[in-house]
Amino acid sequence: MADVIETAPTKGPLIYRQSIFTRVTHWVWAICLFFLLLSGLQIFNAHPSLYIGQQSGFEFENAVLEIYAVNTDDGPRGKTKLFGQEFDTSGVLGMSGTEQRPAFRGFPAALTIPSFQDLATGRVVHFFFAWTFVLTMFVWFMASFINGHIRRDIVVTPNDIRGVPKDIKDHATLKFRHGRSYGPLQKLSYFGVFFILFPLIILTGLTMSPGIDSAWPWLLDVFGGRQTARTIHFVVMTLLVAFFIIHIIMVVAAGPINELRSMITGWYRASPGTTTEEGEQP
Repeated sequence: MADVIETAPTKGPLIYRQSIFTRVTHWVWAICLFFLLLSGLQIFNAHPSLYIGQQSGFEFENAVLEIYAVNTDDGPRGKTKLFGQEFDTSGVLGMSGTEQRPAFRGFPAALTIPSFQDLATGRVVHFFFAWTFVLTMFVWFMASFINGHIRRDIVVTPNDIRGVPKDIKDHATLKFRHGRSYGPLQKLSYFGVFFILFPLIILTGLTMSPGIDSAWPWLLDVFGGRQTARTIHFVVMTLLVAFFIIHIIMVVAAGPINELRSMITGWYRASPGTTTEEGEQP
């Protein structure tokens, strides 16, 4: 009987996929968004309601989201009202903590910075990381425009649009093609984040500032008032959290070691047969 010779699976080439600017700004953004989210929830807890219009409603109803606590026959309960529909969210929203020491606040202490109610500290943390975020975004745009990262990996082309159905099918069956450029779904998602969500969250944040409003009053007109801007700001934050969760799932599904190596060292293991014009090594 002839011996069966087992051969090791062929590995694709290591390619230099991520520049130093992409890697550094990626991790700075991750840190900034973490602190922005938790400090933002601290600020939101000062008035856990969202409205549409120039002002919050007193003699009229214009709230789209309200988080509060009420007394019931069974004791205090946390409630969330979304577009007029009320839900019991005790233990998470409106009322959290233990039965012996309940906390009546919008989001629980575990999701805010600082954990206790402190609006002033929350605003300091939020503004520091907000301006760090903006500066990092400026650096990324300048570097990515110069090195072609935006043109090559972010801007969506007609070929990308045509490739969306196949890319959806490949993702659904966990068949990932590892190459130098991003796939259609990656391009669409990154384009939406960089050119829609990031600018929206920055501009709506500026619209909530009375000082900025006095210098740029047109922002109030663009976003339909300070309260509408606050609501859009909250919605965009929610979309960014959803993007982050999906992003992590895709990193795990596509191979976390390879993906992390790419965002730490810049080198990425491509699929067998991949050719690249730059940075290839055996």
